[in-house]
Amino acid sequence: QVQLVESGGALVQAGGSLKLSCEGSGIVFSVHDLGWYRQAPGKQRERVASIISGVYTTYVDSVKGRFTISRDNAKNTLYLQMDSLKPEDTAVYYCNADDKRGRNYWGQGTQVTVSS
Repeated sequence: QVQLVESGGALVQAGGSLKLSCEGSGIVFSVHDLGWYRQAPGKQRERVASIISGVYTTYVDSVKGRFTISRDNAKNTLYLQMDSLKPEDTAVYYCNADDKRGRNYWGQGTQVTVSS
């Protein structure tokens, strides 16, 4: 059974930093495209950052230069380093794994709240 478990969400002041983690079990991260998504209240879920084919990273424009996605295949863990946080970054953050064969896996989410 595949499980993705996010952690690291918290309440932080604007300008602060957080590092989110997503640990996978029953799944091999190295053969999946991985990503972080977020959903704010009343808004659609959006992709924040992703690692494609283990090499290419992409970011939504609003987080470029502030967020960094990375992964540790040995630990089967995905990370999202978030710096210079803004109130508009407040959302539930989700980890996603795509096996590139039509199956997507999601974690339960972790809450990030940035106060002004």
